[in-house]
Amino acid sequence: MSEEMFEIIAHEVTVEVRDEKTGEIIRRELPIDYYENANFLRLSGENMDGSVSQLVFLSARGIERVKDITGKGPDHDRCGTHGHE
Repeated sequence: MSEEMFEIIAHEVTVEVRDEKTGEIIRRELPIDYYENANFLRLSGENMDGSVSQLVFLSARGIERVKDITGKGPDHDRCGTHGHE
């Protein structure tokens, strides 16, 4: 039985694209740090001046969690464990 995966971590990514004009498929291995969990996917690397640059993509679950912690989520208890006193 395989262990359930909670996160994916890599220090290199492979990008594959198909050129619009020629239809040729090009693959590149890039030194980009990759981190993914149920809430987001983050790509990190160096920008032109050598400082760290990141792109973060939120999943639907991640967006809901951000809404909850910033007070923009629903005003009810989704899991039914937080009673009103």
